[in-house]
Amino acid sequence: MLIGRETESKTLKDALASDSSEFIAVYGRRRVGKTYLIREAYEGRFSFYHTGIANARRREQLERFAKSLQKQGLSSGRIPANWYEAFDFLEEGLAKLPPGKKVVFIDELPWMDSQKSNFVSSIEAFWNGWASARNDIVLVVCGSATSWMTSKLIRARGGLHNRLTHRIKLEPFTLAECERFLMARGIVATRLQILEYYMVMGGVPYYWNYIEKGKSPAQNIDAMFFAPNGELRDEYGQLYASLFRKPQRHIAIVTALGTKKAGMTRAELLKATRLLDNGAFGKALSELVECGFVRRYRMPDKKTHNAIFQLVDNFTLFHFRFLSDLDEDGGGTWMDMQNTPAINTWRGLSFERVCLAHAEQIKRALGISGMRTWLYAWRSSRNGEEEGSGAQIDLLIERADKAVNICEMKYSGGEYEIDKDESRRMLNRRDRFISERRCKGAVYLTFVTTCGIVHNMYWNDVQSEVTLDDLFVE
Repeated sequence: MLIGRETESKTLKDALASDSSEFIAVYGRRRVGKTYLIREAYEGRFSFYHTGIANARRREQLERFAKSLQKQGLSSGRIPANWYEAFDFLEEGLAKLPPGKKVVFIDELPWMDSQKSNFVSSIEAFWNGWASARNDIVLVVCGSATSWMTSKLIRARGGLHNRLTHRIKLEPFTLAECERFLMARGIVATRLQILEYYMVMGGVPYYWNYIEKGKSPAQNIDAMFFAPNGELRDEYGQLYASLFRKPQRHIAIVTALGTKKAGMTRAELLKATRLLDNGAFGKALSELVECGFVRRYRMPDKKTHNAIFQLVDNFTLFHFRFLSDLDEDGGGTWMDMQNTPAINTWRGLSFERVCLAHAEQIKRALGISGMRTWLYAWRSSRNGEEEGSGAQIDLLIERADKAVNICEMKYSGGEYEIDKDESRRMLNRRDRFISERRCKGAVYLTFVTTCGIVHNMYWNDVQSEVTLDDLFVE
């Protein structure tokens, strides 16, 4: 059963009714459900379907391609000498099929582009020289290696420049979609429990498949990540390798960012990682932003080179906090850590990341979803914490009506209570922001919490409230 993905599914299905051939690229992080979406949208009815092989040489790739052609009755199975001949075989086989749309699905396309294989120019020749001139071909390509998909297809400069008719970047599920996913599987969970899962795994559907009925989040998280044979225990090591051809720089960057809640500038990252300041570093940083692992924001009135990079991927954050130093034979530790300072600190930080991923839901709850807005973060130019100096605000919503919402994001198992010290810090951050930005419009303190705010003597300074239920609105 397909959960969500309505727009993406419609794009794929509409290609069948098109008056011309269509070239569609589907990309996104590992395990986000790309292959499942395509199979469901076309109900598995492909004229040709092939999956590339990871870390295989050209000869092996060509052998598997020939085998796929043979299994689907499109060729005799003779191994092509090169990719040009391989796509010639595909053309010949497709041309013999009855009239009607022919869906060609090539999964894990980046894996097929081995060194000196001329694969890209071959698929370019297939599309430009044959398929695009017809009106009955739907070529759907898919891959987790986002850097390859982006550079070779999405932003291609050669013969494939602007040849895609549709590009589908598949994003992780929202909280609401995760709730629907669990309900479809008959799993009962409160919204606080769903939030707990989301803070660990983000919205990657494949990970949610391992949640078992009748177990608490602590039990399931233990089984998935902390048990010696946990299905997702080694996922981090495979994740970045599947997305990037040479992931060492990417891993060095996210490792450095994992130590800094507030994020780092490019200069700070270079110093922390000891990487060379060159194009390869810039490309790795851009790819991490493109994939949604890192958030890039530029504070108002600051130049581009002063942009801040912040780790926002929940799964990566969870790994650094609890899994990176896990003993090989250790297990069952998540339940033991409940209500410890380490868990409580992590929950506060992860909830902020969940809120950032649901900024549209926050805007809807504030009644400004139709208004033009700018989302950014802000750091005080002063050092220290006294009297608001050194303050940081992770989410500011600047609005076309000249107002600004300062979002304070707080995790709590029940209603959140603002005490005297928190009130002082909150007001100091607001006043420092107004002073340094020289704000002329209204500045509203907005609290985003799990269960609302206790209406005590400090609550009156809060202008608007957003709760966890609001984040579940689709």
